[in-house]
Amino acid sequence: MPTFTLEEITHIVGGMLTKVEDAKISQIAPPLLSDENTLALALGEEEIANLAKSKAKAALVPLGVQIDGFTTIEVERPRLAMMKLLNLFYVAPVVYKGVHPTAVIDPTAKLGENVEIGANVVVSHDAVIGDGTKIAANSYIGGGAKIGKNCFFHAGVNIGDRVQVGNDVILHHGVSLGADGFSFVTENPDNIEQARKDGEIKETNAKHVIFKIPSIGAVVIGNNVEIGANTTIDRGTIENTTIGDNTKIDDLVMIGHNCKVGEGCLIVSQVGIAGSCVIGDRVVIAGQAGLADHIEIGSDSIVTAKAGVTKSFPEKSIIVGIPAMPRKDFIKQLKTMKDAQEIFAKFRKYEPLLKEFEDNIGKE
Repeated sequence: MPTFTLEEITHIVGGMLTKVEDAKISQIAPPLLSDENTLALALGEEEIANLAKSKAKAALVPLGVQIDGFTTIEVERPRLAMMKLLNLFYVAPVVYKGVHPTAVIDPTAKLGENVEIGANVVVSHDAVIGDGTKIAANSYIGGGAKIGKNCFFHAGVNIGDRVQVGNDVILHHGVSLGADGFSFVTENPDNIEQARKDGEIKETNAKHVIFKIPSIGAVVIGNNVEIGANTTIDRGTIENTTIGDNTKIDDLVMIGHNCKVGEGCLIVSQVGIAGSCVIGDRVVIAGQAGLADHIEIGSDSIVTAKAGVTKSFPEKSIIVGIPAMPRKDFIKQLKTMKDAQEIFAKFRKYEPLLKEFEDNIGKE
């Protein structure tokens, strides 16, 4: 296990050291789980208070926090500093040096230098794997797929035919890229088409046949993208489904066919994005939000948790609620509801007087 001096750690995180006593740091942990060789992470008020009960000799703290008799490293952005420290102590999963004997590599596939292929991996015809890429056990790489350099695919990743993955991409367990899109058509107008056109369902056809629309597009993933466990991204019907550079996608996200997701986006767990949506750059979509098909979300927007988005929004929007609306309108709506409650309470208070007034009018 590597050890670091306080000066080395201070240099790595770009902090300011106030040293009371020396220490050799071999791990990081919260204050209550720290010993004398641990750098305690006191990033919030509760953790700072817990330093009084800690066995640690040194702590990482926010800028301006100084504790008498305690060695501290102050940083302006504690979470960013924590990321740098975690990279110091992180141990990457082991795949296999070279190609595992149980892997099945098609003779037409091309493997770059220093590629690592785990047990039971299948690499199909004409697939290309870039230099330094590691693919863990039980993964599948489809025919004609192109995987960039220095990627890491955890166990059980499935890459469909002709999918393209950029450089430095991380795919977690069970990611599926390039399944067919959910595209179907009926011979005659179905209930959904009627409802969209007329706002009601007038006729039904119990014997109508549903035809599958084949997906001949692919999925294209940019550079430095990370996709969480069991997330699925479907191939395009004709055009490619695309994910821009530096976008990060959480576990259990569904992105439909033909979608275009921009650069630097953050998409949180259990988000569902229906087909043919266009998401701008640096968009944040919070947990369990749902986007209807064929809508656009402008760059630098935020879609809050559980929002039900049924229409397009321009750039720099903060999108809230079901059905989703701009945050200002949502707050206005809440205020109106609160005002209505107050008005109703006053009405109940004066309702007897109103009834008495109505009775007297009736007697005249």
